[in-house]
Amino acid sequence: MIRIENLVKVYKDVRALDGLNLEVRSGQVYGFLGPNGAGKSTTILSTLGLIFPQEGRIQLFDLEVFANGRFNEGNLVEAKRRIGYMPEHATLWEFLTPVQTLEIIADSFGIPKSERENRIRELLELVNLWEDRDRKVGKFSKGMRQRLLLAQALINDPELLILDEPMTGLDPTGIAEFKDIIKEQRKAGKTVFFSSHILAHVEEICDTVGVIVKGKLRVEDKLDSIKREFLRKAGYTIVLETNIPINFTGVEWKVTPLGEKKYRIVAPEDIREQIHDFVAAQGAKVLTMQIKAPSLEEIFLKMVE
Repeated sequence: MIRIENLVKVYKDVRALDGLNLEVRSGQVYGFLGPNGAGKSTTILSTLGLIFPQEGRIQLFDLEVFANGRFNEGNLVEAKRRIGYMPEHATLWEFLTPVQTLEIIADSFGIPKSERENRIRELLELVNLWEDRDRKVGKFSKGMRQRLLLAQALINDPELLILDEPMTGLDPTGIAEFKDIIKEQRKAGKTVFFSSHILAHVEEICDTVGVIVKGKLRVEDKLDSIKREFLRKAGYTIVLETNIPINFTGVEWKVTPLGEKKYRIVAPEDIREQIHDFVAAQGAKVLTMQIKAPSLEEIFLKMVE
């Protein structure tokens, strides 16, 4: 769906993208993470032809849309007909209603008038704005505007949905509804690529994650694989509780007492079997033993460091 190779974008003295390589495959829900200024929005805007990189290649749907410092306008237009885009910062026509707004967007995609009415109603019901269909957008809250922006991104039934910080301004109910919509898009076979700084949202709905830091992709993989690799490098943290106190003298593991019979053990590999044997050799029993898996936030912060 999206293939980016060695992409470079420089703003004066700032290298926003520094040889970025990234790939989003068909059917993925790809979470694009990075601190402020890492290059997330620059990547998205470059992909859509809204800003000009200096170097690299961009392919959409196997169409080369950018290479040798130039966009292929024909390929870019063809690709964008198959994309829905929700920007982080967008200006809506405040004097129009949601229906009028979607009418204009539908017309720009060449959607026949005979199909528009049903499509617009379907989308406004999906984002819970049907009851507000005749209100002026200028009276909308931030959350309502975000939902309308999502509706316009879906108007052309896109194969690829690109969302830049889409859940900003939504209340908890709106966030839950938004997640459900993304999950439904995945079930329908659509591809979703979205940037976010809210790690818990990414962890819940994405199957693949890319982390960009200073214009370079630090890691890109399935979320489970990233966690396993991080766990392998950072060490395994095991919380152990026994029926009697244990003497850990002479072990290579890092052991921190958490109580008289409770311990935190950090080791470079999964040593649960060795711990069982070690405890049994002292005539004791393991009551509980748990490995603490890293959250996406812990992984992200470590990568940024």
